[in-house]
Amino acid sequence: MTLHLSRSDAGQAFPIYITVVAGLLFLALAYLAVGQAATNRNGAQTAADAAALAAAQEARDQLADEWAENIGDPASWGDIFEGAVTGLGNSCWRADQFAAQNGAQVDVCAPDGPLGYKVEVTADEPVGESIVPGTENDYAHASATAVIERRCTFELPEGDAEDDVLPRLTCKDQYWDLDPDDPLELPEPQDLFDVHLAD
Repeated sequence: MTLHLSRSDAGQAFPIYITVVAGLLFLALAYLAVGQAATNRNGAQTAADAAALAAAQEARDQLADEWAENIGDPASWGDIFEGAVTGLGNSCWRADQFAAQNGAQVDVCAPDGPLGYKVEVTADEPVGESIVPGTENDYAHASATAVIERRCTFELPEGDAEDDVLPRLTCKDQYWDLDPDDPLELPEPQDLFDVHLAD
């Protein structure tokens, strides 16, 4: 049995067809707007992560320099490895650099305890025009915290130990019998400290 649509039936179906197509187009544009926002948000988070890590790495390098300068004073090592050091420079200039390289600007950068940095950023570019009103002036924000963790342990010499004998420094699966007169054999900053994003 074959059905035939009259002209009036076909005329009634056309508005339904137009409505369905318009609905699908609206959904496609909505998904595009969500995708734009997600991409912008991910970019801001990448910038925040990079900025926080850069600030923490700069602080780590300063702590490593402080340790190297005080290598002959093992009693000071514990404070240095815990970040209890005065006079270190602010590391936020590194956060500014890395945020800019990733298309964002730093809103907040500050130490987070003695061994960490927290950074908040805003994306340089807005989400852009979409079917959602106001997105052309909507900027993604993100934050990240990076922490520095000591990798090394040591035992201070006993009271009758020779004054010029330094403790063995054990850093994860490596160790150093230290000679302050041979700086080429000293551990690198990355040997002394781990730097990673906070969980």
